[in-house]
Amino acid sequence: MTGTGQMIETARRLVHVVDDDRGVRSALAVLLRTSGYAVESWESGDALLAALPGLAAGCILLDLRMPGRDGLEVLAALGKHSVALPVILLTGHGDVAAVVQAMKCGAIDFLQKPIQPQALLDAVGQAHDHLADTGRRARLTADARQALAALTPREHDILGRLARGDPHSIIAEDLGISPRTVEVHRANLIGKLQVRNLPEALRIAFAAGMALDTGAA
Repeated sequence: MTGTGQMIETARRLVHVVDDDRGVRSALAVLLRTSGYAVESWESGDALLAALPGLAAGCILLDLRMPGRDGLEVLAALGKHSVALPVILLTGHGDVAAVVQAMKCGAIDFLQKPIQPQALLDAVGQAHDHLADTGRRARLTADARQALAALTPREHDILGRLARGDPHSIIAEDLGISPRTVEVHRANLIGKLQVRNLPEALRIAFAAGMALDTGAA
């Protein structure tokens, strides 16, 4: 039996059910609501996409075979619109190739029809865990990039090079400045980021994805 604390936490979670079969939508909605989830039902992928960009945060149960845009086309459209909600694909038997393609397109899981209730609840729970983690990472990235906006282009460049592990001497040679000037820029950027030292500044750089940059900013 679901505990009270777990029910309260679950009740704040939303599931978008996308299936052209009204009976399937109704059955899934009853199961999910009984388990404490909020549910939004959509009769087609086109209807879901029409709600962008204001689609409420939650996980998406997406049927593969639907009139209009099918599940793979909906997945592609969600990616095009940078919608980062976790998607669970609902498939029939014999859709192995489509499932593989769906996972490549960003689906995090799939369930075969007829859907087993506990398997569905387990998948939806994991999807919301994924969503919460994604949201936390997105907030950290946004905060880090906002902090980096206070830096001058040269300071941003030097921090990026430090994040890649370049020593002061190499940075100075590449930029045509002295190692002492690199140290001055380093001290200035640490002050602007309101951190105590270089490791804390690098933590912000890594959160912003700076270490993934291939060139100077």
